Amino acid sequence: CQQMMKKFPKAKKVITTLRGSISASHNTWAGVLYDGSKMYETRQYQITDIVDRVGGGDSFMGGLIYGLLTYPEDDQNALDFAVAASCLKHTIKGDANLVKVEEVQKLMGGDASGRVAR
Repeated sequence: CQQMMKKFPKAKKVITTLRGSISASHNTWAGVLYDGSKMYETRQYQITDIVDRVGGGDSFMGGLIYGLLTYPEDDQNALDFAVAASCLKHTIKGDANLVKVEEVQKLMGGDASGRVAR
């Protein structure tokens, strides 16, 4: 991340996801955000029953935008929201994330049941 900040000096933040592939249906999922002085990391999720990976990155970015707007002074919470939203998206067929904000917050809060509560 520091090298990216040097390469792009006008960038205020560098953010990426970290995927570990155990199998086609089991991945680990986390994220990092570097703001030029501090590195933020999320917990690592175990996604054990992947339905569809398509849309996972879009869901992460949508979650990050929502998180940065909702928690403007809290990069950790914004990043946690983005990763949790994307993690839940992996349990939904298709490229759209159909979860509710409350479902993402529930996963962020430690309810790792891994299922979308509807």
